[in-house]
Amino acid sequence: MMRKRLFWGLVGVLALAGSAFAVQWLGTGDKGAGAAVRATGPRAVVVTTDTATRKKAPVLIEALGSVTPLATVALRTRIDSEILAIHFEDGALVKKGDLLVTLDSRAIEAQIRQAEGQLARDKAQLEGAERDFKRYTELVARAATPQVNLDNAKTQSDVYRAAILTSQATIENLKVQLGYTSIRAPITGRISQANVKVGNQVRTADISPIATINQMAPVYVSFTVPQRVLPQIRAAINDEDSSVEAIIPGESRRARGQIAMVENAVDSATGMATIRAAMPNQDELLWPGTLVMARLTLRVEDAVTVPASAIQVSQQGSFVYVVKDGVARVQAVNVLRTNGPQAVVDSGLTGGETVVTDGHLHLTDGARVTVRGDQSAPRKAGA
Repeated sequence: MMRKRLFWGLVGVLALAGSAFAVQWLGTGDKGAGAAVRATGPRAVVVTTDTATRKKAPVLIEALGSVTPLATVALRTRIDSEILAIHFEDGALVKKGDLLVTLDSRAIEAQIRQAEGQLARDKAQLEGAERDFKRYTELVARAATPQVNLDNAKTQSDVYRAAILTSQATIENLKVQLGYTSIRAPITGRISQANVKVGNQVRTADISPIATINQMAPVYVSFTVPQRVLPQIRAAINDEDSSVEAIIPGESRRARGQIAMVENAVDSATGMATIRAAMPNQDELLWPGTLVMARLTLRVEDAVTVPASAIQVSQQGSFVYVVKDGVARVQAVNVLRTNGPQAVVDSGLTGGETVVTDGHLHLTDGARVTVRGDQSAPRKAGA
């Protein structure tokens, strides 16, 4: 029994020794394989690329602007009266000449009839004075009456003629006031809500207007620019190439127009000049008071453009990674300006280069790269 136990114990020891030997040799084999993998070089960095393009690129100036109407009219009464009718809906589009408000006109109409009666009396008195003047003229010619009677008759005729002119002027004035009882739209545009309703008394001394009309087409887009770009803007106006695009946040459509005016003075406190661009706005895309991004195109010139995401910045300046033969190289560039998603460069690239737009974090100068989505990249066996 002791021999049998000794035998099986010896077998167990040999088995354990064999296992340890196998593990040692297999581990050495794995390390050798890892060294072989490291010997093949660092792993390629996966990147996204785009192409530098030489094309016509606009020279743009962007600034925050606001929409302002060319004309705004506050409707006010010119006589003290009561509102009898309002002929528009709040916020409606009204046209020039449309009747908007009717005021009580009965008192003025009565004054007109009174003045017309006075005018008729003055005319009748003038006829009587002219007959007297004619009769006294004949009598003086026959020496049948003194000259003073003729002179008095002439004076009386002149008095009645003056009275007629006064009555006529009074009637004209009253008719003008009668016209004030019908308030009409002086311009075409959008009207606000009525601040007073039917039955309210309106006076010339009222501070608040009855309503306000804003002209909607065309409109101004007003924005400010630094004084250093004023010479370029004025040159663009002279060349009739000063197009302006108004971009509304959240709106895909764009409003386009031309510079209408440059304010005649620069703000000395800020060094900024106010520019106003006229927009046709027939579709009423621009609403007065809206904040917009004004994009002014000064000119269009030939330049090399790359995606703005390709531009990287270091202590030495701006640069891009140019990919050639699967290797990324650092290329210094000078960025002139950024037009939205595109950057315009004037040195370092000539057009046609492949530049990295995504994946810069793991890149170094001379690193091997694999372009994401490149179907020509070699695949692993069995993939």
